[in-house]
Amino acid sequence: MRIGELASRAGVSVRSVRYYEDQGLLASTRSASGQRHYTDVEVERVAFIQRLYAAGLSSRTIVELLPCVDAPSEENSDAALERMALERERLSAHIADLVRTRDTLDGLMAAARAHRTGLATATAD
Repeated sequence: MRIGELASRAGVSVRSVRYYEDQGLLASTRSASGQRHYTDVEVERVAFIQRLYAAGLSSRTIVELLPCVDAPSEENSDAALERMALERERLSAHIADLVRTRDTLDGLMAAARAHRTGLATATAD
């Protein structure tokens, strides 16, 4: 199949497919005229890449994890586990930052409500 069909079947843009190729996440064969050609396997791979992006992983991290998928081995699995542990730590730190930000926002909202209540009370008097 050609790039447009792959993009359509995978639910992504043609630009995304080209980006995945540029980043080394996806490979195609080329026709004599230089057109990209893909198989059903690449549809599944694009869906997998999309899930990894949705999980917050960068293309650089995904490239590091793909050998575990493409050529499973003890060495590739160990490297992938180590990389995933680093990503988990990064996500945990980001979640902690988000919780602190949410808690700060909750405090500001409480202060604004108290101020507003004070204004309403003062106006009613």
